[in-house]
Amino acid sequence: MNKAFGNDDPRLSAYIGAVYAPEDAVLAEIRTRSIAAGLPDIQVAALDGRHLELLTRLLGARRAVEIGTLGGYSGVCILRGMAEGGQLHSLELAPHHAEVARESFRRAGFATRARVHVGAALEVLPGLAAEGPFDLVFIDADKKSTPEYFEWALELTRPGSVIVTDNVIRDGALIDTGNQDPTVLGGRRFHELLAADRLGDARVSATTIQTVGSKGYDGFTLALVLPA
Repeated sequence: MNKAFGNDDPRLSAYIGAVYAPEDAVLAEIRTRSIAAGLPDIQVAALDGRHLELLTRLLGARRAVEIGTLGGYSGVCILRGMAEGGQLHSLELAPHHAEVARESFRRAGFATRARVHVGAALEVLPGLAAEGPFDLVFIDADKKSTPEYFEWALELTRPGSVIVTDNVIRDGALIDTGNQDPTVLGGRRFHELLAADRLGDARVSATTIQTVGSKGYDGFTLALVLPA
């Protein structure tokens, strides 16, 4: 019998979290300070932050884009994995969130290596073309626009780059055909986009892995950009 996609048993999450201890004092402070500042408690989970750091390190990434800054937690994880001198462009819609994130980058020692752009991502992304191509793009903003962000990520990357997209399972809501929430519909459009791409002239080679979600499980989609 084939193994299932994943396991949402909270005891397993607790065990792995205890063994790998992915959240140090710097990251814990970012999470606590962000909540105290009124930001929603939706930073990436600690182990998912470790995933981002390791993926970035494996790539040897020097230039990265993050769509959705929030309090800077995931951005610090990415910067920790980047090659010496690597630069992160992080996009955030809310000015208050951006200020919290700038302080997070400063406290983590990355003030000169993180540039936070404030504004709607679909308006900011075209202006980043001159800074690319980028080695890594992390998509974690409003879910209804995920397909559009992914298309822009393809414009900003090169063969061998990786695009990581968060919250692609939506705690299982993705397969609830009666769920017409725009965030769920955006997730379905995103997966359909990848399926159509695979069936045509493939631009990426992609897979989805299980991660921690607010109700026990979610997922990252990893897409390797292929030669044209």
